[in-house]
Amino acid sequence: MIKFDNVSKRYADGQEALSNISFEVSHGEFAFITGHSGAGKSTLLKLILAMETPSSGQLIANGVNLNRVSTTQIARHRRQIGTVFQDHQLLHDRTVYDNVALPLEICGYQPNDAARRVRAALDKVGLLNKEKSFPEALSGGEQQRVGIARAVVNRPSIILADEPTGNLDPGLSAEVIRVFQQFQSVGVCLLVASHDAALIERLNCRKIVLEGGKLRADQKPRPKA
Repeated sequence: MIKFDNVSKRYADGQEALSNISFEVSHGEFAFITGHSGAGKSTLLKLILAMETPSSGQLIANGVNLNRVSTTQIARHRRQIGTVFQDHQLLHDRTVYDNVALPLEICGYQPNDAARRVRAALDKVGLLNKEKSFPEALSGGEQQRVGIARAVVNRPSIILADEPTGNLDPGLSAEVIRVFQQFQSVGVCLLVASHDAALIERLNCRKIVLEGGKLRADQKPRPKA
């Protein structure tokens, strides 16, 4: 599903954001990327989204070699990935329905098909009754769930999340994670960048640890008792 094979990312100023990173994440796997600020978490997600290209090594996602992709291939590749941001990035002058429908509008879906997908996504995150509301009327957890609905409305095979619980209290964080686990249960691959050590420990998921752009640990979940 996602395979890093000795991937490095160096910028023009000589900064090496990632150095010889190797790991794989499979269908239906839920893994956390963790590490200090500046460890390379966001760069790693940008590489998967083809917002950046590797300086060396091979990166494969959904069977696509991201070292060499055309503009057309990038657009198709990104449609297979749902992205969730810490700050929601919702459009506050649009309703919940319209925010979730936006990716489908961009892809040219017919209105009837789009409506079915939007309502299915909102139902999945428990917000079908909020489709006519505006973001300002929602709680922080509800806004984050709208962001998740927007990320999954295209039915992606991969979900990437960058600090999705960073601004939420523990109860709301658990709410967001439960939604992620629902998608994991149907085979979606989830890769979540987070520095919330308590949350990661409690969930007992795989933990990929970055430090200074290097892979310091790849910890599998603890065996169930």
